[in-house]
Amino acid sequence: MQPISVCMIAKNEEKHIEECCRCLAPYGFEIVIVDTGSTDRTVELASQYTDRIFHFDWCNDFSAARNYAWSKASHDWILSIDCDDYIESIDMDALAACMQSQPKAAGRILTRNRFTENGQVSYEDVWVCRFANRRYYHFEGTVHEQIVPIDPAMPKYAYRAPVRAIHVGYDGTEEEMREKSKRNIILLEKVLHTDGADPYIYYQLGQSYRKIRDYEKAFYYLDLGLSMDVDPSLDYVQTMVESYGYTLLDLKRYQDALNLLGVYDVFAVRADFVFLMGLIYMNNGSFDQAIQEFTKATTMEEFAVDGVNSYKANYNIGVIYECTGHTEEAKTAYRKCGAYEPALKRLQILS
Repeated sequence: MQPISVCMIAKNEEKHIEECCRCLAPYGFEIVIVDTGSTDRTVELASQYTDRIFHFDWCNDFSAARNYAWSKASHDWILSIDCDDYIESIDMDALAACMQSQPKAAGRILTRNRFTENGQVSYEDVWVCRFANRRYYHFEGTVHEQIVPIDPAMPKYAYRAPVRAIHVGYDGTEEEMREKSKRNIILLEKVLHTDGADPYIYYQLGQSYRKIRDYEKAFYYLDLGLSMDVDPSLDYVQTMVESYGYTLLDLKRYQDALNLLGVYDVFAVRADFVFLMGLIYMNNGSFDQAIQEFTKATTMEEFAVDGVNSYKANYNIGVIYECTGHTEEAKTAYRKCGAYEPALKRLQILS
């Protein structure tokens, strides 16, 4: 197997860097860390795992920092992660086969974004392009940077690499999330001003404004993104449509959200969208249709957010039955939720 370097950029990551490196240790990768100005123990802690630590003067450009890290790697094959990514598993034999059979393609790793919602720990699964050969690829984009071919004429193709990681960066305090989102918004708006309209930038702005609960601004940017010519097969477009629907619900524009029925056949390819339609019907008082959508969601294997095809869908079915006076049916639905705390509380009340 050809050797692999793991590259990451860091600034004040003492809370995460040790666990990140510890999870990498069993695989024997070269670890390259580029510090962009830490004032905590990041460098000290990282030095226990690697001597490949470099400094980069921060210039508000994530791609510049990541490409610098790639330039310091000893090997061409690079896995690029964040300090708050903890590798769960890598099938090294399968990865070696991917490298051999698709040397000019990039690999998307499964990143499980951990977050806390209503006191419950949840995960959102996202496939992110993070593994490639630097002879053919580099990073572009000031913020929410992406791996792209160095040669624009080279066909873009990415496969699912057998790498799983937990990303804990979205599981910080509310203040930490607000600060991170505000920083990203400033950088994204600069990109928009410089480069012009771009659906991916609109999407990222919409997501950032959602994180700080500015739903009017989130709607504005998500609506702009979806008004452009976008490819519905792209993961971010699927998520953008779902975020658009949730934003309409947050704005209490329940009837407007029903317009997503017009794209149902295109985006009802994973449980997340079907679950969203259940919520939209529920908020419009169309309870029979809502139950149908939630039930359909429980039959689907493809999903991003934990629970949309299981306990969350069954919980909402239980809520509808309970609110419409069908207590026994509600209990049955709640029992299907397993250890989901809100369902257990309802069962306790109804028993």
